[in-house]
Amino acid sequence: MTTDSAATLQTTRSCPFAPPEQHLRFLREQPVAKVTLPTGSEAWVTARYEDIRTVLSDPRFSANRRHPAAPRLTGGPEGPDAASPLPRMMLEMDPPEHGPVRRAVLGEFTVRRIAALRPRIQQIVDEHIDAMLAGPRPADLVRGLALPVPSLVICELLGVPYDDHDFFQVNSAKLLDRTATEQERQHAVLELAVYLDKLIKIKEREPTEDLLGRQIVKQRENGGADHSALISMAFLLLIAGHETTANMISLGTYMLLRHPESLAALRADPGKTENAVEELLRYFTIAELAMARVTLEDVELGGTVIPAGSGVLMLANAGNRDPEVYEDPERFDIDRGARNHLAFGYGPHQCLGQNLARVELEIVFETLIRRVPGLRLAVPADQLTFKEESTVYGMHELPVTW
Repeated sequence: MTTDSAATLQTTRSCPFAPPEQHLRFLREQPVAKVTLPTGSEAWVTARYEDIRTVLSDPRFSANRRHPAAPRLTGGPEGPDAASPLPRMMLEMDPPEHGPVRRAVLGEFTVRRIAALRPRIQQIVDEHIDAMLAGPRPADLVRGLALPVPSLVICELLGVPYDDHDFFQVNSAKLLDRTATEQERQHAVLELAVYLDKLIKIKEREPTEDLLGRQIVKQRENGGADHSALISMAFLLLIAGHETTANMISLGTYMLLRHPESLAALRADPGKTENAVEELLRYFTIAELAMARVTLEDVELGGTVIPAGSGVLMLANAGNRDPEVYEDPERFDIDRGARNHLAFGYGPHQCLGQNLARVELEIVFETLIRRVPGLRLAVPADQLTFKEESTVYGMHELPVTW
């Protein structure tokens, strides 16, 4: 067995379509390993699909990212900055605190409620494709479609003015940038927190018919109001609600352009789009390094004992390439139809907005393929740049023509 223990964890990809080779080597040879993070601190990584699901569902692993041992890919080895202006978000909570907070907003993201948003999402997508087709060529698909569609959808859902979307995108990008300083990230958090504080105070005076307004009314019906919790929830949903979906739109479009046989199959049978979305999610797993836990006691995982108080990172992209789960996992196959992937996590913290993300991606890809049959890259593939510096993988630009 090759030992990568204490080796520095690789965070960049040598191929835009594959995890770092080190992560795949962990999967093959050392599925539970100790590594040094880019910050200089040490943590454990796990790469096997079943081990990752265990970590994400076992209460012996804490989701508290403010724990001194929580794995950090940015800053220094001294531990997380406790001076955040935000209270802990639901993704940082453990039982029994986590359940009630999640259930309070879960109803906003049911299959039924998201299905009711389909006509509006379709309208938003059509309007942006209309503008792209009417504009100059080549066009940047990131700026013209991938970023604005999920940004507008989440702004309308939350009740946040879309005119401020540039402000959100700049600050959320800074938060996810591993090259940013701790001071820059804290400034971005503060900017967003101050903005959301003012917005929610307005809605508290006169609740609006949107997610935030409904949460304010629900809190009052239950006998109280928690202003700080609303800011924290809005912060999480706003950042998570546009950044991940935007990156999947650009990466997914590029992947389909690189696989014309898959593109032709989707054009011939739009009913395949749902399965194609699942395969794209599995294949890229763009937030693979966002899944972090801390052991609350000694835990044996994959035959290795991880001591109490240890940080654990799940290499979900490697887990989604586990040959014990997926046949020929390196092959991109739009007919695979595997919804059991780890792109949305697993267990009690599984992505709250996964139903919304799926619907957005299905509508974008089906509409783009149908309405722009001649879509193609406008530059050589080797000129494209990817977000290697970001916690959420994606593309900086995607120049296309038709």
